Amino acid sequence: MRLRNVPGARDVMEESSFVFTQPEGMGGTWQSVFGNNNPIYIEIGMGKGQFITTLAESNPDINYIGIEKYSSVLLRAVEKQNEKQLPNLKFIRMDAENIKDVFSEHEVARIYLNFSDPWPKDRHAKRRLTSRQFFERYDYILAPDGEVQFKTDNIGLFDWSLEEIAETKWNVTAKTHDLHNDAVMNEGNVMTEYEEKFSSMGNPICKLVAKR
Repeated sequence: MRLRNVPGARDVMEESSFVFTQPEGMGGTWQSVFGNNNPIYIEIGMGKGQFITTLAESNPDINYIGIEKYSSVLLRAVEKQNEKQLPNLKFIRMDAENIKDVFSEHEVARIYLNFSDPWPKDRHAKRRLTSRQFFERYDYILAPDGEVQFKTDNIGLFDWSLEEIAETKWNVTAKTHDLHNDAVMNEGNVMTEYEEKFSSMGNPICKLVAKR
C-alpha cells in the first residue's frame, strides 16, 4: 500500500545526499546542483523509482529529478541510488502543488506523470496532476519547447485528462489507449512498477504527450 509507514524512512530522507526535503527557493540552482548545463527532466509522483532510475542510467547527459510526497514510498528509490550512485539523479520529497517554489521559469525540459492518483471524487479534481490547475504550474516551469508525458491504466482519468487539457493552452500531440500495442508510441518505452503490474493483468495502458 502506498501509504504504509516505514519506520525510519523520514530520517533516511533527511540524511541522504540524494534527497532534498526542503527544496523551496531552489529554483534556478539545479544546474549548480548537478554541476552541468544538461536538460532537466522530472517525474512527479515517482513511487519506488524504477522508471526514473532506468532513464538516468540510460541517459547520462540528462539530469533527472524524482518528486515524491511520501518518505516511505521514496525510500526504495533512495536505497537503489545508494547502490548505483548515479550522478544525474536526485530526489525531492514534497507535495507537487508547491512545484513553482522549487523550479524557476522554464527550468525544466520535460515532465513525466506516471500512474498518478486519480482522486476520483469530483471535489478533488484540481488535485489531479493532469488538471488545468497543474498545467498552469507546468506552464511556468517548463521550457517553451518542453512537454508533459502522462501514462495511466485508468481510462476514466485518461479521457478526463484529454478533456481538461483541451481547456488550456496546451495541445495533445500524441495519444493512445493501448500503448503496448502502439508501435510508434511504445518505441523506447520504459515501464514503471505499476505499469508492469497492470499490463500483466491485461489492463491496456494509456499515454498522451502534451505541448504548448
